[in-house]
Amino acid sequence: MNADGAGKLQTRFRRVARPVTNKLWNFHLEGFDRLPTDGPAILCPNHVSFLDSAFLMLHVFRNISFVGKAEYMDSWKTKFLFPAMGMIPIDRAGGDKSQAALDTAERVLRRGELFGIFPEGTRSRDGDLYKGRTGAARLAMKVGCPIFPVGVVGTREIQPPDAKFPKFRRECTIRIGRPINVARYANRGEDQHLVLRQITDELMFEIRELTGQVYRNVYAGKTAETEPTIAAKVATVSDADAGQVLVGAAAS
Repeated sequence: MNADGAGKLQTRFRRVARPVTNKLWNFHLEGFDRLPTDGPAILCPNHVSFLDSAFLMLHVFRNISFVGKAEYMDSWKTKFLFPAMGMIPIDRAGGDKSQAALDTAERVLRRGELFGIFPEGTRSRDGDLYKGRTGAARLAMKVGCPIFPVGVVGTREIQPPDAKFPKFRRECTIRIGRPINVARYANRGEDQHLVLRQITDELMFEIRELTGQVYRNVYAGKTAETEPTIAAKVATVSDADAGQVLVGAAAS
């Protein structure tokens, strides 16, 4: 079992499985030429289906290690296969239990490899886009690598939450967005948490642009009481100001 990122098994699996999945579903890939051919990078997709990480892994041209919930290690069906395929188990309770996964992710990046993480932290049950957590921004700042927003559209229709089996002959679009260069945040002289929050809010705005999802300024799994969305606010400002709207909403 490989507990330290993706290895040869993922490469072999991609070679065999990609032609099969291309016959089962219709994929539309955009912006994959933006990904670097070498060196570290973090890929951050939205998360609406179990298939999101699998489909992205199959279509990138390099191995990618992904964070996955530690509960997969409790089942004999997945405890050996998923880590061998590059999954880094993370305990979502936070604190020291989550830090071990981020330490492994850092080693993956320092080896010059790709790492994937869902900034929302968990699947969106209703298909909306939720407030991002700052783990990806923290890793990018520490390692000095770009963050690529990724928009995945169609996987929720292929396999909705709680569905046991996917539906075939459906469409799936995967878009790689413009990279976020965290170096421009390095000398801001602001509180680190604020900087990480700003990077993450920029990331979530870019993901929203790629997917067209409704954005909710609460963490996934939390109940939004009086905060429906900020989509209307974003729709009324220019692209240059939209990121500031997200930052302001996050601070409110």
